[in-house]
Parts: sequence; structure tokens; C-alpha cells
Amino acid sequence: MAKQKNHLYEGMYILSASLSDDARQKALEKITVGITNRSGEIHKMFDQGRRKLAYEINGRREGHYFILYFSAPTKSVAEMWKEYHLNEDLVRFITLRTHAVPEKIEFKQLLQE
Repeated sequence: MAKQKNHLYEGMYILSASLSDDARQKALEKITVGITNRSGEIHKMFDQGRRKLAYEINGRREGHYFILYFSAPTKSVAEMWKEYHLNEDLVRFITLRTHAVPEKIEFKQLLQE
């Protein structure tokens, strides 16, 4: 049986802004445990804080953003996505393959005319 290769991923997770600090930590822990239970490894996590959503999602206008850099087997990402769709506290998520883990994340200022 061939060994499955781990790839590096960047995942952005938007949790409900209405969650208490404890509930938010538990929801985030559910995501991180889901990664580690599937032979994944979390390299870095960035808490981007509470932000306004670009558009309303299911009656929500704000969310708490987290960016995770992790490595995991390719097949486990699809399994995680199925689990994410069942998580009511997770407003939106995206997972992309990446090549490096940044030391810090900076957003460029928008130009105003």
C-alpha cells in the first residue's frame, strides 16, 4: 500500500460572532482536533479577530476569522469539509494548498480616491 503524501494547506475559518469566548475556543478546537485526528499537523494559527462580513450570510453580518496553516493527507481534506458543513458555528471556510507558512500576515491598505 502506497503511503499518502501530506500537503501544506491554508485554511480560513469564519466562526459565528455571537459565540462566547469559551464556545469559540471549543469550535476552533473541534476544527484543530479534526485535522490532527486525520494524521494532520498544525503549523501556525492566526487569530484575525472579529470582522464585518463582505455580505450577509444566514442573517449574520460579522464573524470571527481564523487562518490555520496545516499539513494533512490529501484524502483527509474532503473528509474535513464534510464535517465542516455540519458545524453550525462555522459560517464559512476555505482550504487552499500553499507552499510556505508566513511568519506574520499583513493586509494591504485599500487605496481611497
